[in-house]
Amino acid sequence: MAEPVLEISGLTKRFGALTATDNVSLDLRAGEIHALIGPNGAGKSTLIHQICGTLAPDGGEIRFAGRRIDALDAAARARFGLARTFQVSSVAAEFSALRNVMLAVQARQGSSFRFVRPVMRDASLSEPAMRELERVGLAARAHVPAAALSHGERRQLEIAIALAMGPRAFLLDEPMAGMGPEGSRGLTTFLDRLRLDAPILLVEHDMNAVFALADRISVLVYGRIVATGTVDEIRRDPQVRRAYLGEEA
Repeated sequence: MAEPVLEISGLTKRFGALTATDNVSLDLRAGEIHALIGPNGAGKSTLIHQICGTLAPDGGEIRFAGRRIDALDAAARARFGLARTFQVSSVAAEFSALRNVMLAVQARQGSSFRFVRPVMRDASLSEPAMRELERVGLAARAHVPAAALSHGERRQLEIAIALAMGPRAFLLDEPMAGMGPEGSRGLTTFLDRLRLDAPILLVEHDMNAVFALADRISVLVYGRIVATGTVDEIRRDPQVRRAYLGEEA
C-alpha cells in the first residue's frame, strides 16, 4: 500500500486538566475522502488546528507527503500543499472573487504583493485564477465582491482559493454549514470530483453528505478516536451509535 499523504500519530493536546486531543492517530490516502465526525465539543476543531499549524500539539507527530511537518508554521504547511477551508468563511470580503483567487496564485508563485491595479492586469495571475473560478462554477461572478456573494458561492470561492495553491491535500472544516438542501447536494457532487485533485480530510455534521462522500470515517469522542471504518462499518458500530448517532445498540 502506498504511503499515506497525511499521517497523524499519537497527537495529544492538553489545556490544563482537559485533554482535548487524546493520542489521536489517523491517516489520509491518495484519492480518498476521510471524514472526521463527532459530537460538539469532541475536539474536532482542536485537531484540525494542530494539523494545519495554528495550534502546537503537546505530543505526537504529523507527516505530510513523506515529511514531518509538526515543527512548521501554518504558512509553511500551506506552501507545502496542505490547503484548508474554514467553518466560518475567511475570504477577503472587499475584494472581487477573481482578486481573492489571484492573491492565492501570487502567493503560490512566491512573488511580492504589488499594488492592486498592476496586479489586476497581470495575465500570469488572472488567467490561472479564472481557470479555478471556472472549475468551481464561479466564472460568471468573477468581478463580484466577495461580500456580495451568497453563502454557497463563498464556499465555492474558498475552494477555488485552495485549488490555486496547488494542494496535495484538503482540510475542509464543515463546508456544508449554513447551506440548504440544494446547496449541500451541489457541493457534495463537487467534492466527490475534488478528491481526484487531492484527498480530503472532511470535518462535517451533515451526515447525509458524510455517508455519500466518505471512503472512511473516524469518530472522535472526548478527544479520542473511538472507531474508524467504512460507512457501513461505522453505521453498524454499537459504540458509535450510542456516542454519536444517538441510537440504542
